[in-house]
Amino acid sequence: MTYAKKVVIGDATLYLGDCMEILPTLGKVDAVITDPPYPDWLADEYNYFDGILDPLKKFDCRQLIFWTTKREFPLDYTARHVWDKKTGCGSEYEFLFERNGAKNFKVVRYYLINSDVAASFTGDVWTGHKSQKPIGLMNWCMDFMPKANTILDPFMGSGTTGVAAIQLGRKFIGIERDPAYFATACRRIEQAHKQRPLFEAEPQKKPEQLGLDAA
Repeated sequence: MTYAKKVVIGDATLYLGDCMEILPTLGKVDAVITDPPYPDWLADEYNYFDGILDPLKKFDCRQLIFWTTKREFPLDYTARHVWDKKTGCGSEYEFLFERNGAKNFKVVRYYLINSDVAASFTGDVWTGHKSQKPIGLMNWCMDFMPKANTILDPFMGSGTTGVAAIQLGRKFIGIERDPAYFATACRRIEQAHKQRPLFEAEPQKKPEQLGLDAA
């Protein structure tokens, strides 16, 4: 067995374990949306990315959105998006590279979820995860993938990608190796599954888009 635990919640399948071991056992998915753990700033970041990206580049999926703080990194991509994070002391940028997408460059502004106060601006609940994304931001990402029925996040964290996928009626596969974050993700995704009828009746709030369709 390549995982320590498997939990199925509606259309979500969640694995507790190492994604490098679990990924080869999975079948086809339509899209990967993920933010892998960053290396220490002294580490060779490109070699690190190569180790993470190798299985993803070979994975059977149509599209890939991948977070990084670097302007360039070793992945063939056709679109670059920018998350201009709203914070209490200004903004900071984070780049989202999309493979197999339309050639474009888009900027979105949304609050960085790093406290209960920040979460209150978006209606999110802060989980304590240092890289937690706003649910609205993940919805925005999935807008680029209208035909992607099954979404994979091999670095699931506290499960925000899964929450957004369930709210939008997509199937989700998540992998997380930290037991505490895995438990948080299970709890949040189960709650989203129970509340799904509410989101079918009420359209999602869109984040603020700044620059669109620049070459």
